[in-house]
Amino acid sequence: MKFAYYPGCSADGSAVEYGMSMERTAKILGFEMQELQDWNCCGATSAHNTDKLLSLALPARNLAIAEKTGLNNMLAPCAACYSRHRIAEHVVKHDPEMKKKLEQVLDMELEGTSETVSILDVLANMIGTEAIKAKVTNPLTGMKAASYYGCLLVRPVEHTGFDDPEDPQSMDQVMQALGAETVDWSHKTECCGAAMVTSRPDVGNQMLYKVLKDAKDSGAECIVTACPLCMLNLDMRQAGVEKKFKEKIALPVYYVTELLAIACGDAPSMVGIEKHFVEAGRYLDTVKVRAAEAKAAAEKAAQEAAAKAKEKTAKSGDTAKSAPTPEAEQKKIDAFITAFGKNPDKMAARLIEDPARAETLTVVLDDKKIAKLAQLMASDMEKAKKAADAFVTAELNKRGNA
Repeated sequence: MKFAYYPGCSADGSAVEYGMSMERTAKILGFEMQELQDWNCCGATSAHNTDKLLSLALPARNLAIAEKTGLNNMLAPCAACYSRHRIAEHVVKHDPEMKKKLEQVLDMELEGTSETVSILDVLANMIGTEAIKAKVTNPLTGMKAASYYGCLLVRPVEHTGFDDPEDPQSMDQVMQALGAETVDWSHKTECCGAAMVTSRPDVGNQMLYKVLKDAKDSGAECIVTACPLCMLNLDMRQAGVEKKFKEKIALPVYYVTELLAIACGDAPSMVGIEKHFVEAGRYLDTVKVRAAEAKAAAEKAAQEAAAKAKEKTAKSGDTAKSAPTPEAEQKKIDAFITAFGKNPDKMAARLIEDPARAETLTVVLDDKKIAKLAQLMASDMEKAKKAADAFVTAELNKRGNA
């Protein structure tokens, strides 16, 4: 699997950890990323707020470059880059007049054959969670994560379409494949405040606080994202939010690709965890301890279950061995009948200790009583003794009455 790769401006700057972990993710999962030659900034919010033609021409130029690679899919990890390129694609395919204008401005042809994909779409739908799970060597068992999609990865649905716009699940599925527990929370697609945290902090900080607080109140112990601007706000500005709202939040924030690489065996330093603002290494250590404890408990439970199963099998085997076959049972009965015929005194003595009563038994024995006693002796000697005693008592009572 091979993608044209648009790293975006942040991959070597404010989101260098994202760039590092993207490369590790590709290597671990076995897909190739061919970086576009001479790519340019997608324009992000700046171009969008400045000029419509500029906001479309910047990503359209990258799409034209991607088309020349012959690769149908262009991977854009940044949520803003992904959104701007998807919007440009939509315009190229559905607005012939604007498409023509873009081709004139860029002096490049736009065929509309290149499709921009997000890392979540690649992981959940193209690679698949089963394939990811097969690569996990250090499962994130015990991690309680809030999967944060933000406002651009799954909306507007006519431009994205790979996940539910209100309750997306692709990141949750990837995190679960890595062994983590994902919390259900209401702000998973709410805006983090984006650039308004800088331009209008009175508005942006309130938006950011609501996201962080809802994650915390929902039981999350960390937040996972796939957006550099969301990461910047949630991580770098978290201390400022805590100070402003006088509330300790202390939620480490991770890129989904960082956690994938770590769960698949990478050391945290290989994907830049130490570059985070909110301390993120200690929580990973805690998760590692929890995972080891869970593994030990599971192994102990499995051993106990195996021991019980073995014991049950052994008991079943012993029961099967001790239970005689009908043929063996009849053979014993026949042997007892023969013994009664050859030496009735000796057989009577086996059943009754009192010599006088034993002698009485030999007197009353007939074929029917012998058969009955032989059958009981073959299966339960105590019952045979009681039956013999009953025969003697009945005979003595009969004599007394006579």
